Amino acid sequence: MSRKWVRVIIWLVLTVLICKACIVRDIPTVKEGIQQIHSTTLALNYPHPINVNLKGIDFLESQTNIGKFGGTLVSSIIGEGPKTFNPFNCKDNTSATMAGIMYDGLLTSDPITGEPLPKLAKGFSISPDGKVYTIYLREGIKWSDGKPITADDVVFTWQNIIFGGYGDTSTRDSLVIDGKLPTVRKYGDFTVVFSVPQPYAPFIRMLSTPIAPKHIFLPAVKKGKEYFDSFLSTTTKPKNFVVSGAFKLKEYVPAQRVVFERNPNYYEINKNGQKLPYLDKLVYLIVGDLNNEVLKFEAKELDVISLQGSKVARYKSLEPHSDFKLYNLGPDTGTMYISLNLNTRKDNKGKYYVSPMKQKWFNDINFRRAVDSAIDRKNMVLNIANGIGVPLFTPESLNSIYLNKKLKPYKKDINTAKLILKKSGFYLKKGKLYDKNGNRVEFDLYTNAGNTEREAIGVMVKQDLEDLGMKVNFKPIEFNSLVNKLVSTFDWDMVIMGLTGSPLEPNGGKNVWLSDGRLHMFNMRTPSEGKKGILSWEKELDEMFTKGALATKFEDRKVYYDKYQEIVYREKPMIYIYSPIRIVALRDKFKNIYPSSLGGITHNIEEIYIGNN
Repeated sequence: MSRKWVRVIIWLVLTVLICKACIVRDIPTVKEGIQQIHSTTLALNYPHPINVNLKGIDFLESQTNIGKFGGTLVSSIIGEGPKTFNPFNCKDNTSATMAGIMYDGLLTSDPITGEPLPKLAKGFSISPDGKVYTIYLREGIKWSDGKPITADDVVFTWQNIIFGGYGDTSTRDSLVIDGKLPTVRKYGDFTVVFSVPQPYAPFIRMLSTPIAPKHIFLPAVKKGKEYFDSFLSTTTKPKNFVVSGAFKLKEYVPAQRVVFERNPNYYEINKNGQKLPYLDKLVYLIVGDLNNEVLKFEAKELDVISLQGSKVARYKSLEPHSDFKLYNLGPDTGTMYISLNLNTRKDNKGKYYVSPMKQKWFNDINFRRAVDSAIDRKNMVLNIANGIGVPLFTPESLNSIYLNKKLKPYKKDINTAKLILKKSGFYLKKGKLYDKNGNRVEFDLYTNAGNTEREAIGVMVKQDLEDLGMKVNFKPIEFNSLVNKLVSTFDWDMVIMGLTGSPLEPNGGKNVWLSDGRLHMFNMRTPSEGKKGILSWEKELDEMFTKGALATKFEDRKVYYDKYQEIVYREKPMIYIYSPIRIVALRDKFKNIYPSSLGGITHNIEEIYIGNN
């Protein structure tokens, strides 16, 4: 053995010893947060899997009750179904969910506390200066085709795909620190070392990014980015998928269903040494809209459903005489909002994305504040969510450990809204609102068709704003068409949308709030524009997210993330509506159920089985 490798091994051993007591130091979890995340008693009793080594293989061993093998769990997808199965190309939540079933990351999050936990890795350590992350992979585990999972797969994924800019570059973009990316290198077949230019608090959670099998993805990378964008598309034959997750694709029928089957090479076992998962199949029916989803659940075609507030009372009355149980998962981790298009620029043909007249309205802070004051959040919670929700005023969800609780809620005040508009020269004539130049205030309001909750919100927003004299053309449209407007053509006025989020890490929203972010919808820029036309408060947001990511202690980070919420609260590029309480119905034949606010109802899908009632 060379002296170089001796030094490396000594360094690795010392790193482990030094960091053993501080592996997750300064990584905020629920316990450190301002508000405890809601968890059911079942979730708090969840027995976490442990590492075991059997015959030289580093398995995860389930500590839950030993179950029966076989059976199917049927869930649903709202909308048109996935757009890709490539985990690095996902630009929508459905595609990301489908890909996430098949490809695991190095780490995952504790479903109760949010603490980073090993997944494909069996352990990890962080250097005292916060710049070096050492990952220890499980030895002996395999891809679904029987090939070993090694450090080569990890280095290839991060170096060639993510840092190489293949697929959706959001992960890479969020990792740039002072113009530099982290580095990744391997030490032997089962140890990988990441180095960041500066201590970067969000990095540990980014290690949950899926890992790709090098022998499958390398040929696609060699063919270039254009080819990679269509690699593992929805037309790919299921037999061509090689995965690390508990399930792999078996069948995809567009507009009907996605079917996954168990991966026989999965690396988690039960206490009898039998390989999980217990279930043979996972099926996702593509149901189109929420009403159709309810019909299918009641016809027993679905095993699980997230209930709108308006449905909860009825299902609660049915529960004692039914074959399902209701679970309260607490406030939704995502957010719903109204956004106005603040874009004042032109496309490459010289045409304004938004007409100059509307630009003046939407970029007028008084106009945005008037819209905000006119929205009746309380009424929406009562009539749409049936009281199962809470008005929302910030971009952080109500269960976020970074929630700024100093930002006070307020009620609808139509008179105040009218006075605010008057400050900018708007006036009413025969109940119709005009700007100071005599232009009738009229614009389009979009949302995604089929989402009955957002459609109901749209109807109420339309009425609230028409109380101000505005003419609102409410237009629910197909989801992909809406996304195209928001992030490609920029030709929209106002929209009702939602974003998924993490109550543990605001940096996940960096691509929304940074002025050049890929989802900076309210003032979207093309890549060639960079930070062109940046507003003063957008600069403030850039600063808060940059400093928030580089601060390593929870209390220091919270100062910056409190400030970003204050800016959004003040400037209102996105006007937040309400946070639903997540109520889920699940057939009671399924066992090993430990639902949590963070993990949902099936975070431990590989341990769930069908048992006797």
